Amino acid sequence: MIPIELLSPAKNVAYGKAAILHGADAVYIGASYYGARAEAANTIPEIAELVRFAHLYRAKAYVTINTILFDQEIENAVSLAWELYEAGVDALIIQDMGLMQCHLPPLPLFASTQTHNHTPEKIKFLEDTGFQRVILARELTLDEIREIRLKTRIELECFVHGALCVSYSGQCYMSHAITGRSGNRGTCAQPCRSSYRLLDASGNTLINDARLLSLKDLNLSDFLPDLLEAGVTSFKIEGRLKDINYVKNITAFYRQHLDAVFKNKKAYDPASSGKTIFNFTPNPYKTFNRGYTDYFVKGCRKKVASLQTQKSLGEKLGKVNRVHASYFTIDTPLQVSNGDGLCWIHPQKGIQGVLVNKVEGGKIFPARPVDIPMGTEIYRNNDFCFEKQLSVNSSDRRIGITFKLEENETGYTVMVEDEDGNRTDDTFETEKIPAKDIHQAQAQIKKQLGKLGNTVFSLSNVIISPSFGYFIPAAVLNEMRRQVILKLENIRMDIYHAKKAERPDLLASYPEKKVGYLANIANQQARKFYEKYGVEVTEKAFELQSDYRGKLLMVTKHCIKYQYGLCPFKQQAKQKWKEPLLLQDQQNTYRIQFDCKLCVMKIYNKD
Repeated sequence: MIPIELLSPAKNVAYGKAAILHGADAVYIGASYYGARAEAANTIPEIAELVRFAHLYRAKAYVTINTILFDQEIENAVSLAWELYEAGVDALIIQDMGLMQCHLPPLPLFASTQTHNHTPEKIKFLEDTGFQRVILARELTLDEIREIRLKTRIELECFVHGALCVSYSGQCYMSHAITGRSGNRGTCAQPCRSSYRLLDASGNTLINDARLLSLKDLNLSDFLPDLLEAGVTSFKIEGRLKDINYVKNITAFYRQHLDAVFKNKKAYDPASSGKTIFNFTPNPYKTFNRGYTDYFVKGCRKKVASLQTQKSLGEKLGKVNRVHASYFTIDTPLQVSNGDGLCWIHPQKGIQGVLVNKVEGGKIFPARPVDIPMGTEIYRNNDFCFEKQLSVNSSDRRIGITFKLEENETGYTVMVEDEDGNRTDDTFETEKIPAKDIHQAQAQIKKQLGKLGNTVFSLSNVIISPSFGYFIPAAVLNEMRRQVILKLENIRMDIYHAKKAERPDLLASYPEKKVGYLANIANQQARKFYEKYGVEVTEKAFELQSDYRGKLLMVTKHCIKYQYGLCPFKQQAKQKWKEPLLLQDQQNTYRIQFDCKLCVMKIYNKD
């Protein structure tokens, strides 16, 4: 069987535990520093707590050290890696190639999506230099992933859900150029979510006040079988800065989808133990989303921008069909409740929102007067009842176990085995009391041994000989159960060992002879790494430069011309804008170049 991993985000320990309890096979979490989400930092003891919890379920915990590093930070980053190794983590996710020159612990290394993993040649290079896994660029098509699988043997991890960076990851310098906050350093200011004007070469305004670089969110739930067939073995959910209910809902949603796929594809199994029961119906539209896109997975060009808002829209409810001074109605059978948050796009005012004060007879009474034109589409971006469901006992994940009870000379022997084949037993000296009613006594035994509420286990079976004819008091059974379960938990932890990695120094060939600032080389160790493979380093990292005039800030497969129906190749558009086009925010102007041969859009800082 091929183990398939559902990988969920963990902002902190509580989020990580919630992800595992909602079906994640692995979680990724940031340490106290050097993570690409600086606002999601955790201490070593906190990570060790999550590791122990995860390992009970045979789930894994990966830690991000995925920023680029300056010279003075390399030593601390290596020390951090060793501390994480001692804490029992299962892998490190890294971006900076300088770490490959250092004495790292024998942990598997995953190449962050920030290392721009978009071609078979680049990924083969990473494989040959010692990486065990690559996190694929979100822009890849199924055919491109298949080609990578054919030409490499490295593990392939693929984003399937969550926010999309408009630029190829690791290749965006816009935030740093504007604010000094670098995405490659974990502090992106997200200028892609800002509002822009689009100007033509003559300075005429073509589009005013639109989120021209803000993308919808990714949702590849319909493509899980295709991605499996293409060679992906880890399915990743974005969201280390999202709230805990997002983590619960989206993890549960993909757990159900993957389990449904496994029923039809018998070659695959979940990569961790236990089964999860959900006390709610997962729905990706009920938590943060800007509308969904499958991006370019099918290989065709898409309109992927969320032009009107960078905020969450939630689920579409319907259109306004009646407006009164104190209420309005919508043409939908969906239930709206007191406390729900509703939003809509006003043609002049942009995105607007309001809380629902009460609902009576289909009439929605907002908490304040609102201006909603007839026919406006209404969305619910906060479902009060759904959020309440998620806040209490929304899932139960258990590992199946079987007890076997036998008589011995001085009392009883209890054996227990879990679904992974781990087993233990314990012998208890106690008075043997003949049962007045054998069937009733055995039912009592099964009932008490099955009381596993505060453990990670659930009862699959209790094996007792039909001739077993003793009554065992509840207090004795409870103590027997408690002791043998504690031994089983300890065995599960003792025999679990994070995979140790060997990193042989293979003959590797980098796909380019020269690299500039797009290689993100910010320290001497990284420079030595590339030079070791015969690569000439022509520029230091963008973050170490001071003159950004004319610099390429972003490369994206999102195309503004295509978004507005003006692509001369894919849409046979006859209307043309006078180029070069310019993007303009409140302070800065940027030049756009359309590379139609590669079907990408490039954004440059103004000269």
